[in-house]
Amino acid sequence: MGQRSYMFPETMKLKELEKPAVQAWSPARQYPVYLATGTSAQQLDASFSTNATLEIFEVDFRDPSLDLKHKGILSVSSRFHKLIWGSFGSGLLENSGVIAGGGDNGTLTLYNVTHVLSSGKEPLIAQKQKHTGAVRALDFNPFQGNLLASGASDSEIFIWDLNHLSVPMTPGPKSQNPPEDIKALSWNRQVQHILASAHPSGKAVVWDLRKNEPIIKVSSHSSRMNCSGLAWNPDIATQLVLCSEDDQLPVIQLWDLRFASSPLKVLESHSRGILSMSWNQADAELLLSTAKDSQIFCWNLSSSEVVYKLPTQSSWCFDVQWCPQSPPVFSAVSFDGWISLCSVMGRSWEAQHMRQADKVPEQVAQASLIPPLKKPPKWMRRPAGVSFAFGGKLVTFGLPSIPVQPVAQTCSRPVFISQVITESEVLTRSVVLQEALGSGNLLNYCQSKVQQASLPCEKILWQFLKVTLEQDSRPKFLGLLGYSREELQKKVDICLKSDSKSQESPQLEAVDLKSDRTHSPCAQASKHTAKEASASSAFFDELIPQNMTPWEIPTTEDTDGLLSQALLLGELRSAVELCLKEERFADAIILAQAGDAELLKWTQERYLAKRRTKTSSLLACVVKKNWKDLVCACRLKNWREALALLLTYSGPEKFPELCDMLGTRMEQEGGRALTSEARLCYVCSGSVERLVESWAKFQQASSPMSLQELMEQVTVLSRSLELLQGSNKISPGPATTHRLTQYASLLAAQGSLATAMNFLPRDCIQPAVQQLRDRLFHAQGSAVLGQQAPAFPFPRVDVGAALHSKETSSYRRGLQPPQQVPAPSVRPRTTAQPSSVMPFSPSQPSPSQGSSDHRVLGPQAILPGHFVPGVRPGPQDSWKVSPASQGNLQRKKLPETFMPPAPITAPLRSLGPEPQQALLPQPLVSSATLPPPGAPRECSLQQLQPLPPERAEKELPPEHQCVKDSFEALLQRCSLTATDLKTKRKLEEAARRLECLYEKLCEGTLSPHVLTGLHEVARCVDAGSFEQGLAVHAQVAGCSSFSEVSSFMPMLKAVLTIAHKLRG
Repeated sequence: MGQRSYMFPETMKLKELEKPAVQAWSPARQYPVYLATGTSAQQLDASFSTNATLEIFEVDFRDPSLDLKHKGILSVSSRFHKLIWGSFGSGLLENSGVIAGGGDNGTLTLYNVTHVLSSGKEPLIAQKQKHTGAVRALDFNPFQGNLLASGASDSEIFIWDLNHLSVPMTPGPKSQNPPEDIKALSWNRQVQHILASAHPSGKAVVWDLRKNEPIIKVSSHSSRMNCSGLAWNPDIATQLVLCSEDDQLPVIQLWDLRFASSPLKVLESHSRGILSMSWNQADAELLLSTAKDSQIFCWNLSSSEVVYKLPTQSSWCFDVQWCPQSPPVFSAVSFDGWISLCSVMGRSWEAQHMRQADKVPEQVAQASLIPPLKKPPKWMRRPAGVSFAFGGKLVTFGLPSIPVQPVAQTCSRPVFISQVITESEVLTRSVVLQEALGSGNLLNYCQSKVQQASLPCEKILWQFLKVTLEQDSRPKFLGLLGYSREELQKKVDICLKSDSKSQESPQLEAVDLKSDRTHSPCAQASKHTAKEASASSAFFDELIPQNMTPWEIPTTEDTDGLLSQALLLGELRSAVELCLKEERFADAIILAQAGDAELLKWTQERYLAKRRTKTSSLLACVVKKNWKDLVCACRLKNWREALALLLTYSGPEKFPELCDMLGTRMEQEGGRALTSEARLCYVCSGSVERLVESWAKFQQASSPMSLQELMEQVTVLSRSLELLQGSNKISPGPATTHRLTQYASLLAAQGSLATAMNFLPRDCIQPAVQQLRDRLFHAQGSAVLGQQAPAFPFPRVDVGAALHSKETSSYRRGLQPPQQVPAPSVRPRTTAQPSSVMPFSPSQPSPSQGSSDHRVLGPQAILPGHFVPGVRPGPQDSWKVSPASQGNLQRKKLPETFMPPAPITAPLRSLGPEPQQALLPQPLVSSATLPPPGAPRECSLQQLQPLPPERAEKELPPEHQCVKDSFEALLQRCSLTATDLKTKRKLEEAARRLECLYEKLCEGTLSPHVLTGLHEVARCVDAGSFEQGLAVHAQVAGCSSFSEVSSFMPMLKAVLTIAHKLRG
């Protein structure tokens, strides 16, 4: 092997082989992938050797080296003009198909591939010499692998049946007079009995083997058309392409046999004759061509543009072929004796570039960096896809249920946007809750929840929640706990009546005495002042009763005597101690009440410490008012009694804290059994946060119904607190905020966006809450018109300020970035309905890819994927921009009323006329007005509409003046640079046609996305990036109404094309 070839850029090369040979790929179903080479009859190596070989190499793309693995070799008697590998017999065990080779003197040779690889049996199947001259055209029938078509000189075409090679058949009489060479043969990829042949005179003949005659001939009007290749469209049976080898007419013609009077399209980017071409079988839009200008082009036949360029740099390539097994890979054979395998997808482009720069810097400096395809090829596009979007939307696309006739141009496919509801009961209950909140009738709502509750714990919880909404709630809480003052009074009265039967007289006497005392003169006298007391009444008051029994004061040394002495001396504490010692507790309490508060408290403590009964602990709590001890020390089975004591005695300051303490203890010590009862404590205290935390400990957060139940409880309790406190600004805690956000996300996923928005905390600064609020606000579209938009929840990053020094300096001076177009704060969007449909072009990114951005796409969405809005293309060094145009880079902002087009989310059930404000991927046209499949959609210069009549001049809006200045400056530069008269005339015509554009700008009749596209084109013009400008132009033209842009868009494209050529 000699030195490595640098015929192709190393960044795109996968494999290479130094061999002056013709090539043939193994069939698509063959594995592993093989490449067959035969010594070329048109080349000689440096040794002038006349030996010929047939070799087979394995192509292993997993191997990072550039070498091919040699698998078999066979010495042959003659060299090859054409080599082709067919699948005949490959279905049999250990059979790899047949290789057919065309040589000089009409020789056609067939080889068994399996025998070539194994080097065992004789690989030669047959060798025929029926033809006259060299056999340069061969093709196997894709439907019947035993049929082989061959063509040579004198217009000879033979059809060989590999099962019966004795006598070939002819498709019909020789059609050319005088006879010509057969340059190419190709079987139709859709109809098995159709064969086409190409001739040097520029004609292509289509043969029908059922009729054994030619059925149609196509030929160019130019006599210089010299056909060097022919290929059928893999998808459309009536379309084929021809290429011309003539240097004066290096074109590729796309023909449709339904309109065979002239080519459907003519591709004219090659500068010298085209030697070979190949149509990609996996993507009918991609066509590969190589020419004498040392260029390999990959064409997009839908847009008629070159999407991939590969300079060979050293020698012509006379044959290019796509790899049947790997769609992005192709092989190219050059006249300098190298076969190179490359990929159009740019595999490891940057990494290979860096490695190659380290190894051979002088070679890489000369090599051009070739980017991959601009548009994803068909084999990478998804035939169907599905993705969930925000708001419970399900976006799907796929192939139509009814097969349609394939067309060459990209056609719209429907995208279905459906509303998916998986929790219908949650939505129903949320609606009922919202109605109750809106009407303020939460009492009836709670009553209905009480009636619907199936478990006792749920029923009492909703009863407690209902009480929180009522006045004087504490007695009602006690009633729910089973304690009622009225019932207690009845029970006490019954108990007292049963004990009073044996003491009826004393009781009556006591009652009488009490009654007498109540109405006695002493009692009446206490109600009068001293001035009203009479002297007579005072006299009677001072009289001593005559029948009083004298009583004795003990003076003994026993307990009574000591008690008397203590009382006589005023030693009440000593007297109380003596009473407590003798367990005369009543006497001790009476004496303590005669003393100070400290003595009474001490007496109560001593009494409670000495007296142990079932109720002593309860008495101690009531007397001491030490409710924290009650909460911490009582048995958990008495939680109801403890809560009742707190409701009866605790003050409003300590009550919430004590209830929370009781509930926490019930959760920690009582476990799951007391968790539901603990929530009653949190309801009484009004602690929403504790209620949510308690729910989260033992409930499944992933259960939508459980979350719905919690949100109903939280909503009712929060509303009761607002009514109690008279405030609407109760901030939820972290746990409550998390569950509210979770519930809002659940509602949003079911499509209930407005309700979800209402449940989000208003003043929360958590990023998750702010982001969800922003998504909910903008997802509602027109439903929130007039409302203030929430703050943008993400940090704003300027992606273009640091790329260009001029713009950086503008930012430092505080100027507005010229490329930013302000978008309104509220972006309207129509709410999607179930089974909605909108057109979708496969060339545009799928909604399932990303998606994941919730914001409405602005006009930038119509620009090419590699163009970043806000970052202007850098100026080109090859054609300097004039100072006048550089001044236009500082643009003014568009007015605030400039509205970007809203995306289509509403159902389009009838595809009628194109909406004016909807940005569609492609204009919708009826089937009656569709052009032929593959026909150019762009209006030619001769089809332009007549110029509109002169109108009264209107002033151009200042925000669009920069567009006019850019285009006029471009026309002036082109006029000064152009040398031929034809170009100058076209520029003059363009200047007149662009006046239509300026008039439309004055009248304000252009749609927003057209205006945005024109501004982007003008920026590209200012920066000298005309290729980028043409790409933007194509996007805008493809998404616009023909009637809107036909008066100026074609001429604008012509000006950009001229500028691009003049700069080059």
